[in-house]
Amino acid sequence: MSEPASISAGIADRYATAIFDIAAESTSLDQLETSINDLAAALADSEDLRVVISSPLISRDEQAAAITAVATKMGMDEVLRNALSVMAAKRRLFVVPALINALRTRLSEARGEVTADVVSAKALTKTQSEKLAKTLATRVGKTVKINATVDESIIGGLVVKVGSKMIDSSIRSKLDSLQNAMKEVG
Repeated sequence: MSEPASISAGIADRYATAIFDIAAESTSLDQLETSINDLAAALADSEDLRVVISSPLISRDEQAAAITAVATKMGMDEVLRNALSVMAAKRRLFVVPALINALRTRLSEARGEVTADVVSAKALTKTQSEKLAKTLATRVGKTVKINATVDESIIGGLVVKVGSKMIDSSIRSKLDSLQNAMKEVG
């Protein structure tokens, strides 16, 4: 991880820990999850919002006013709304995307869930996703949510990443291994 990215992740992680702990104490984790999903959708949809949280040209006061207005209009959870205000006052809004990821990870852990990143050559059917999730759940002992992506360059098979473990059964990796073995021989 590059230094700026690790700094952002560290800042986001500290805010996520505080937000999650406060929300857990007030038993508003479901509201928090809804709010972070809404915020993620707003960031994906609005270029203006992305500029507001990342531009160094916008003053603290303008950032605080904008993020407070957005959070209030969206009806965000009070804990998240207050945290965003504090982050704006400290010029930390640029870590909001990392904050969303960190909060989603904590919420999943609290529910005993883990996310599996799955790359396939073709889109998985619902039946295939369910069967894969069930198989992975027996291996890891937790409920598994599948985050599926398509990459035609792997030709066939799957690349599955759960936590720090990765299983690469793609045809592309097998061909690469075969190519390396042939280079060693000749």
